Amino acid sequence: MDSSIRLGRIAGVPVGLNISVLVIVAILVFGLAFGRFPAVFPGSPTAVYLLAGLVTAVLFLLSLLAHELAHAVVARRHGIDVRRITLWLLGGIAELRGEPRSPGADLKIAVVGPLTSLVCAVVFAGVALLAAAGGGSPLLVGVFAYLAGVNVLLAVFNLIPAAPLDGGRVLRAALWARWGDRTRAAVTAARAGRGFGYALIAIGFLQVVMGRGFDGLWLALIGLFLVNAASAEEQQARLGTALHGLRVGDVMSDRLVVADPEERVSTLIEQAVLRHRLSTYPLVDPYGRFAGLVTLNRIRAVPAEARPVTRLRDIACPAEEVPAARPEEPLTELLTRMGGSADGRAVVIDPGGRLVGLLTPSDVSRIVQTAGLRAGDPYPGPRGADLAAPYEERDRPGGHRDAA
Repeated sequence: MDSSIRLGRIAGVPVGLNISVLVIVAILVFGLAFGRFPAVFPGSPTAVYLLAGLVTAVLFLLSLLAHELAHAVVARRHGIDVRRITLWLLGGIAELRGEPRSPGADLKIAVVGPLTSLVCAVVFAGVALLAAAGGGSPLLVGVFAYLAGVNVLLAVFNLIPAAPLDGGRVLRAALWARWGDRTRAAVTAARAGRGFGYALIAIGFLQVVMGRGFDGLWLALIGLFLVNAASAEEQQARLGTALHGLRVGDVMSDRLVVADPEERVSTLIEQAVLRHRLSTYPLVDPYGRFAGLVTLNRIRAVPAEARPVTRLRDIACPAEEVPAARPEEPLTELLTRMGGSADGRAVVIDPGGRLVGLLTPSDVSRIVQTAGLRAGDPYPGPRGADLAAPYEERDRPGGHRDAA
């Protein structure tokens, strides 16, 4: 989930809004300002209702952010990196780069979100009581009472034992602890999530037939999201089993076609692109350190007349935006980080920062397709995809074939 609007960092975690969050804000503001608030608390000007609706929407988003931040903070305490937090149409997402290493860690990361929502509910309820005791307007009391109720509903809904909801994570942790098999537990939780999603879709369509069109469509949308997310989680769990025991060094291409950041695009095309069936060209400095990544898509985006004067470093994906790993790192951990990378590639470096390998979607596809052929040990002998000699004789790693 991309962040269209970046809000900065909180507790060291990048936070942003997806543009779709404006839909839920609009629904809340106008639904409350022209529906609930005038009906329950009549007698105020329209501008006051709009202001109350806007304040409610903002505080609701902040409570969602608190929910996701709680997940992120606990995940980081258990050694899991958090890529970012994004608020969007259906709530919030804390994107974790890695998986919990024990059922206990899995449980703590999952349950802290709903607990935070309950804490928010208690805080809002307390404010509502104080406002009522202090003679505050009924509308002001109603705003905080509404927020308290919504956060209780948010906590209860998220505790439903169906992945990818937090309750699905709790179920996964419990089954993992009982069975000692994380994959089996994850698949079971994902199937429960898919079943719950289908149930929501069915209920949503039933409501549409009964004349509650908006509520029905909203339920169906949530159900569709749950079905897709649960299916993706099941696939990821099975993929983790297929790749268990493999290290990045077992899969990476360790002979690369590399280029200098100061070279022109036209030079790379003439000396490498037209000679090799490659789509990825790492850039390295004179010391062999990784300096960026150029792909065929980026090359094609440069107008023909600009290629003789455009340097490769000007079109490359910056080194800091490309996931990096060591050869001994588990492959599944790197794949988690690759999912959100700009070009879908990763580089493998040594402790000195020198480039020693490259991992692309074609490498991953090949290893997935052949994973079932492994008798027990990872692939012996040569690793990675097809190899190609460097177009320039350098004492450095060179390249492989992959899709653009």
